[in-house]
Amino acid sequence: MYLHVQHGTAIGILLALTVASLVVDLLMHVHEPTRTFMMRYFGGMLRPHETTSERIHLTGASWVLIAALLTFAVFPKIISVTAFTILNVSDSFAALIGRRFGKRQFFDKSLVGSVAFMSSASAIVVFYGWLFGASDTYFVGGIAASIVTAVVEASSTRLKVDDNLSIPFSFGLTMMALHLVLQTFGYRSFLN
Repeated sequence: MYLHVQHGTAIGILLALTVASLVVDLLMHVHEPTRTFMMRYFGGMLRPHETTSERIHLTGASWVLIAALLTFAVFPKIISVTAFTILNVSDSFAALIGRRFGKRQFFDKSLVGSVAFMSSASAIVVFYGWLFGASDTYFVGGIAASIVTAVVEASSTRLKVDDNLSIPFSFGLTMMALHLVLQTFGYRSFLN
């Protein structure tokens, strides 16, 4: 969607969706009819800690929308689109591969899952680099950011950060840091 609409329009849509999701999350914990409805139709998709009524926990959907809103608001288009795709594709790919084949630990996750994350994230970088006609520095920086992001994803439990936020932000912040380094040393940045 973000590739085909104006930035302000995309942010407005994401803001409305995020607020709606947060309201539903809050209502699910304080309004019994909403809770009953949500549990009946969406309970099977929610994690156990999202369904408890003792404390308010945001659902994964709310975290993803918050991450999308912040990612697209903070980072340039090529970085935000790449980072959010990595969140959706690489995190899922790492979980599938890691659960099926993972035996060795790497921080809080499996080594093979982290390699799957990094590999798929690098493929996403290459795809968007090609799609946007990015410079060589984008590809090199994106692959470096994919490695950093794979390490952050593998450490998300011990860092006590929801990976829906840590994945796009670690990728985006790494890319922005690399952009500043490139500019400082007179290299052509991928944002130019």
